[in-house]
Amino acid sequence: MILHLKVKPGSRIDQLFYDAAGLLNAKIKAPAQDGKANAYLIEFLAKQLGIAKSNVTLVAGFTNPHKRIEVDITEDVFERFRGKIASQNELSFPGKI
Repeated sequence: MILHLKVKPGSRIDQLFYDAAGLLNAKIKAPAQDGKANAYLIEFLAKQLGIAKSNVTLVAGFTNPHKRIEVDITEDVFERFRGKIASQNELSFPGKI
């Protein structure tokens, strides 16, 4: 399965959320230098999905904030992941659609 997301490195917190256009966004603490943000993003996504880092691969966007990431997961695991993010968004941004 391929995930399309926008990454904002150098943030104060690690967070996954959907923007108003429905695009998955990731704020991560790691700086955007020497591939540190990409490595951290892979580790962060693996942890959020509950899978091994070896099942998460950066396909495109190595030097761009817009990334394509391949994850080796089932549709069921992905739907739980989406639900988890959506519920966190509602807690973070109450009343926002």
